[in-house]
Amino acid sequence: MPTDRRRSKAKASRAAPRPGAQKAVQPRRRLWPLTAWQWAGAATLAAAAALRLYDLSAKVLHHDEGVNGMFMTNLFRTGFYHYDPSNFHGPTLYYFGWITTTINSFFYGKEGLSTFAIRLVTVLFGLGIVWLILELRREFGTFGALAAAVLMAVSPGFVFFSRYFIHEILFAFFTLAVVVAGWRFKQTKQLRYLMLASASAALLGATKETWVITVAVWLIALPCTSAYFHLRKRFLQTSAPLAPSVRVKAPAGQAAVPPSGSQKKLYITAALVFVAVWVLLYSSFFTNFPQGVYDSVLTFTYWFKTSGSANLYGPAKYFDWLGLAEISAFALGFAGIVVAFILGRSRFAVFTAFWSIGILAAYCIVPYKTPWNALSFLLPFILMAGYGLTQLHLWIGDWIFFLVVPAVAWSLVQAVDISFKRYDDERAGYSYAHTKRDFLNLVNEIDSIAAGNPAGKEIGIT
Repeated sequence: MPTDRRRSKAKASRAAPRPGAQKAVQPRRRLWPLTAWQWAGAATLAAAAALRLYDLSAKVLHHDEGVNGMFMTNLFRTGFYHYDPSNFHGPTLYYFGWITTTINSFFYGKEGLSTFAIRLVTVLFGLGIVWLILELRREFGTFGALAAAVLMAVSPGFVFFSRYFIHEILFAFFTLAVVVAGWRFKQTKQLRYLMLASASAALLGATKETWVITVAVWLIALPCTSAYFHLRKRFLQTSAPLAPSVRVKAPAGQAAVPPSGSQKKLYITAALVFVAVWVLLYSSFFTNFPQGVYDSVLTFTYWFKTSGSANLYGPAKYFDWLGLAEISAFALGFAGIVVAFILGRSRFAVFTAFWSIGILAAYCIVPYKTPWNALSFLLPFILMAGYGLTQLHLWIGDWIFFLVVPAVAWSLVQAVDISFKRYDDERAGYSYAHTKRDFLNLVNEIDSIAAGNPAGKEIGIT
């Protein structure tokens, strides 16, 4: 009997949590065939898809979409594309557009080259951003990651430009992919995450020249984060925590730090992946080598001039454009930044807070401004909104829904208004020099004339 008692006590001791042990993300509750978390994530992605896909071709192309469509159409019909460093962005949009158009043409023939097919690229990458945010569950907790994903799903700016065939949504996706994959590698030291981070960084650079701004802000945010925690440890230690905070365990199967020789090989491999992706895309798969690679560097001699000669506005112009449309992301994001600095418990959150402040300041300082550039700082602000909401949820419990529901509802109303009703109204900030919908009347008249001509749409116009 004493032996059985000792065995029972030992078993209970092993089952009980150790003092000070960190609590992982909330346990899974299975609601057949998915867990509650999976259902919530799927519902968020479905809502995001509905907003981005509905009536996708109804809006007439913006002139920037027309230019991008011209490059993509030429690539689709002739297989030719060479990067032009003087006035156009990187090649990723066109090659991904070639993929969706080719697949669409397989089913619909000549009709596959369509507005829907090219805009499907940005729709898919827009959904990818929502998915990446859901992958931050370990960092922000279940509530915070889901809240941030929902805010992203209904963000007026991200919905609007996910329905636009321009580079910004791809740029935002690859930006977040670098951060998520890089952070996962820091936690696990697993090769796959380093390779994903490296490839994403190359794709980011092959999407738009403003990657230099983002990378510069990261290079400032990283030492700022380290300095913050060093100073906090040295001067700002408190005897008791200010408030409860989400603390989660590192991913299962975290690997030990590899030997220095192995680390060197890892980083060399990552560098080779970066170079390979960069060269393949900018050289148009070696059809424009080495000129295309040279042009990927030469482009900055043009863009530095352009940034000081066109679309010049004051520091507050983004807030004038966005107005109240993005108030949910900004207000909750600023709150999340403050909470991250006060608590100082999450290195990822503090880094994202510095990233948010830095990228906003950079785009406000640079005189060249267009509304779609706002996505670069809206992205980290939405992430910080999720972190802040996690902490508020711990403090006030379910009362948090009295804040979250109105914030999401407001963003949703704005997204529907801007994307489906006032998309060509210049008073709506994101509708920047957009082609008026009446232009479709001219297109319809041309189609009508072509339908009655034996040559159809093949007739030449002189």
